Parts: sequence; C-alpha cells; structure tokens
Amino acid sequence: MADLELVVGLGNPGSKYSETRHNVGFMALERLAAERGGSFRQQSKLHGLLAEVGQGPGRLRLLMPQTFMNDSGRAIRAALDWFDLQPSSLLVVVDDMDLPLGRLRLRATGSAGGHNGLRSTISHLGSQDFARLRIGIGAPAVDPLERKARTIGHVLGRFSPEERPLLGDVLAEVEAGIGLIQRLGLERAGNRLNGFRGQAGPA
Repeated sequence: MADLELVVGLGNPGSKYSETRHNVGFMALERLAAERGGSFRQQSKLHGLLAEVGQGPGRLRLLMPQTFMNDSGRAIRAALDWFDLQPSSLLVVVDDMDLPLGRLRLRATGSAGGHNGLRSTISHLGSQDFARLRIGIGAPAVDPLERKARTIGHVLGRFSPEERPLLGDVLAEVEAGIGLIQRLGLERAGNRLNGFRGQAGPA
C-alpha cells in the first residue's frame, strides 16, 4: 500500500441515521477527527463532509460521503480524482454484520461481501484493490431466514446502552489502528487489528 492519505467512513447522512450500526464508519471518523483536532465541512464537489488532520507526510483527509450508503463510490471516486490520489492510498472504514461487535478485520483487497457501500465503491473504482477496515456490528440472528428478515432493522438500529462501552473500546482501537497503518503499513497494523478482541463488560 502507498502512504495512507484518504480515509473514508461509510454511512447514511442525516439525523435519522446518526449513531446507527450502519453508520459506525462515520462514528470512527468523527472520533478520529475530534482526537486529532479536525472538523468536518461540507464539500459539494466531493458529495460529502471532509476534514483534514495532521501535518506534512502525516496528513490525512477524512471523508464521510453524504450520498447514502449504496452510492458511496461516487463520493470516493470524486475525492480520489480531486486530490489526484490512487486507490492504493485509500482506506474505507465500514460496518460488518458477519463479525461480532468487538472484532475488526483489515484487508488490502476483497469482494463487497454483500455490503452495498463496498459494492458501490468497487463499481466506481473499477477495482476491489483498496484497503478496507471492517468493524463488527454483530448479526441479528443465527438462522439465515430470520437474519435476512431482521437485517434492515438491525443495521439501521442503534447500539444498546450495554454495547456502548465496548463500542467505545472498538472506536479507540480503530483510531489507534489508523495511526499504525500510517507509521508501519497495512500488514503490520493488520496483525494488531485483526487480533483485537474487545470484550463486553458484565451486564
């Protein structure tokens, strides 16, 4: 991977979707911007909200597309073109129902895995060779039929009060992990992130 220059968190715009499981990519970027002293501003040419953090070689651009999840790739394509970046300098942060809350998975490439935001990104970039960090949000059920029936309500639902402390630990690990990617590269950062085991506290 080239130096990391653009981190894109996926989610849906508007207060209706704020803090939902599907928006955990937005939540990760909001935390990263807050910790590093950045603030998001609307950039209509990028179809999203943009923040810049850091200086010199450590500078990162953070983008939250405002196109709705299933058209996320349009904003990512626009940002890569505007800043004259290659997909190799991109990291997409996204929710993953196949991972339990408390687990992360960093990959340098891969399919959409049923995720509409990744599907749109692959379509607009014409490639699946871009890094993605999946944040586990858990599944609504084990049974495939029940899971399918409950998926939309699950991903558009909010984290429970019991889950919030664990979510905070996960978002802190994501923030640290993005710093590791910047300093050590994808593979070494992946050793830590993919081994992360966030634990729920006593109920």
